Amino acid sequence: MSNNLFETPIEFLKGVGPKRGELLRKELDIHIYRDLIHFFPNRYIDKTYYYKINQLQETNSEVQIIGRLINFKTVEQKHGKRLVAIFADETSQMELVWFRGLKWIKDGLKTNQAYVIYGKVSQYGNLFNMAHPEIELLSEHKASLRSAMQAVYPSTETLNNKGFTSKGFNKLMQQLFIESENLIKENLPLYLIDELKLISKKSALFNIHFPKSQELLNKAQFRLKFEELFFIQLQLITKNLIRKHKIKGHLFEIIGDNFNNFYNDHLPFELTNAQKRVIKEIRNDMGNNAQMNRLLQGDVGSGKTIVALISMLIAKDNGFQSCLMAPTEILANQHFIGLSELAKDLNINIQILTGSSKAKERKLVHDSLENGTLDILIGTHAILEDKVQFQNLGLAIIDEQHRFGVEQRSKLWKKNKIPPHVLVMTATPIPRTLAMSLYGDLDISVIDELPPGRKPIKTVHLYDNNRLKVWKFIRDEIHKGRQIYIVYPLIQESEKMDYKDLMDGYESISRDFPLPDYSISILHGQMKPADKDQEMRRFAAGKTNIMVATTVIEVGVNVPNASVMIIESAERFGLSQLHQLRGRVGRGAEQSYCILMTSHKLSKDSIVRMETMISTDDGFEIAEVDLKLRGPGDIMGKQQSGVLNLQIADLVRDKDILQLARQYAVKLLKEDAPMEKPEHAMLRKAFIELNKKKNIWNYIS
Repeated sequence: MSNNLFETPIEFLKGVGPKRGELLRKELDIHIYRDLIHFFPNRYIDKTYYYKINQLQETNSEVQIIGRLINFKTVEQKHGKRLVAIFADETSQMELVWFRGLKWIKDGLKTNQAYVIYGKVSQYGNLFNMAHPEIELLSEHKASLRSAMQAVYPSTETLNNKGFTSKGFNKLMQQLFIESENLIKENLPLYLIDELKLISKKSALFNIHFPKSQELLNKAQFRLKFEELFFIQLQLITKNLIRKHKIKGHLFEIIGDNFNNFYNDHLPFELTNAQKRVIKEIRNDMGNNAQMNRLLQGDVGSGKTIVALISMLIAKDNGFQSCLMAPTEILANQHFIGLSELAKDLNINIQILTGSSKAKERKLVHDSLENGTLDILIGTHAILEDKVQFQNLGLAIIDEQHRFGVEQRSKLWKKNKIPPHVLVMTATPIPRTLAMSLYGDLDISVIDELPPGRKPIKTVHLYDNNRLKVWKFIRDEIHKGRQIYIVYPLIQESEKMDYKDLMDGYESISRDFPLPDYSISILHGQMKPADKDQEMRRFAAGKTNIMVATTVIEVGVNVPNASVMIIESAERFGLSQLHQLRGRVGRGAEQSYCILMTSHKLSKDSIVRMETMISTDDGFEIAEVDLKLRGPGDIMGKQQSGVLNLQIADLVRDKDILQLARQYAVKLLKEDAPMEKPEHAMLRKAFIELNKKKNIWNYIS
């Protein structure tokens, strides 16, 4: 739609005006005509049938009746007044009742005129009544654009009170179509429309608001969903192509001593085929002149850390520094310990920088970064501070990146004149559909096999009344020399409550597992970083048998001797969190266990979560179930959820359409990336419109 009419501010549409226009802007983000025509219904009502009053039953949910208004009266009641009208057809009479807007309604209605009413029916004594019915003159009802399948629009209480009901939106849409119907232009190439048998843009928009039949409604929905997802994919893939052509990266041509020395002589174990494949993909990216922007997905314990180290050794061989940024101090420390251990026989300088690094340590890090003697910096958000300046940052690795905002990531880019290669790692498996939408501009690598020798973790779901059995099992495992995690939920709204849960749990566990036979560690978010580290070290060194914690141990804690994970109130956790927590055990050669403890009162979703955890340990399968249960916004967290502000498509239900859209977008851009062929002229125009809001963040996935 290219005509300027669609850019008209919404208040100029007949029936809107300045006050109502302001309301539409504030409540629904509808600023111009184009926004309104793309404000889609969220359901439809079949209005093909007209009831007679003598056919009514209390069970009828919503009905439509033709009749006449006989009289009105205003009735005083305890709080205010109500307006009551008698409505009749040839079979009987009923009452219509209004509690709000009485004067406005009374002034608009006439007796002895034919009306169509619509609404929910109730029965008092022998008389049926309908409260706040939709009501319109039969003559207007017949003349309107309205179809048998009637659109219902999402609204808010504020809008309803100002007349923006479904009926109100229906009227506005009619007015909009009267003014603009012949100006709706096609924006997809004609060969694509033919190939996919799509209906026209004009027909799709008309039938989404005024469907002539269920079949046309289905076609309209398919066309508009495909278009929305197709343009998103065009945008993401184009961004990827532009980055590869325009944004020059450091050329890492040398595979030198550091890489070869480590790969040939110091690998602690044989790499899996998946790890080898991913390392090859990363080598190819960094050996090109374009900047790497790759997402590395790998389930808990799949060996992403060693891939990160090997990538950083390639940077070192080419004379560049690397950094690895993690969302928490615990995880940063874990990486620091793990990487230092792996690289202990190499001549590599690795340091750590976090919020609790002392001034003396900071100065040392700052100086050695700037003079180039520091090869690898591990850290938290502290790396982003302006004071932290690299001599030549060539590779930036971001772990669990969904915990960092785009703004924070862009700061890393600015640490160098030429942006560093970027490797984003996550142990939260992202369903394919979500990865194609959120990270469609990133190249994706997946480590989809675990190192050999790992035994699957046995997962069971037990109710609270089995606690004695569980405690006996813990004692048996401790006597075998194993260690235990017991995790309590963390609900942000109520840290006090969580703390109480944790402390109550800690006290009862201390009573049941007393000193000197047993020793217990405790870990929670309100502790000082130094105290957290102290407790983690004691547990890792085997000085304590049981670690009682909140979800601060969800990511990155690695104690091979811990073989049991008990999750209290497991119904209060999301699926991906449960999976992450389970991944804290099963890191040694012994059989490991995960016990999900819940109350007997479980919602349907909670039952699905427990069953999923018992039936599979495949992170990608779990992520798909999680996506179905929670939707995309929740999974990506607050910082990312706005990215998927889809108007009509749904990533879970429409994943087939998404794959189709991506397939066609890839094909089109391979053949005509600039969209310069004559048959792509309309598409190019629409694409440029969408892409006007462009800045550096567009390139940072």
